[in-house]
Amino acid sequence: MTVTRHELAEERSLAFHRAVADKLRAGAEGARLCARARERVASWRGSPLVAAPYVEAWQAWLARDLDELCLLLVDPGEHARALRQVSPFAGALDARERWRIWRSVGASLESRGSEP
Repeated sequence: MTVTRHELAEERSLAFHRAVADKLRAGAEGARLCARARERVASWRGSPLVAAPYVEAWQAWLARDLDELCLLLVDPGEHARALRQVSPFAGALDARERWRIWRSVGASLESRGSEP
């Protein structure tokens, strides 16, 4: 089984957002991350850089309770995958966390891809 670059990117995005969901559940830090995400989405409104459907979807999700938001972040479905491509949680993970996830997902998929 060969893993495509797209599949690798999707798996990494999902893993990044799992880590974000964990941080969101971590009390005060999670509240700050949500507030920053809401501010970022508000700044997208009227911007030509982000399509209106993404802005509207993220505004709706960020208005929901934390458990629902976290479920969306880790949902493997098509709608959630599309939203993760335009995530307001950029910067929620530091470089060390991102690099650890990057390597871990790559190694995991590589080992799965080499199985018969």
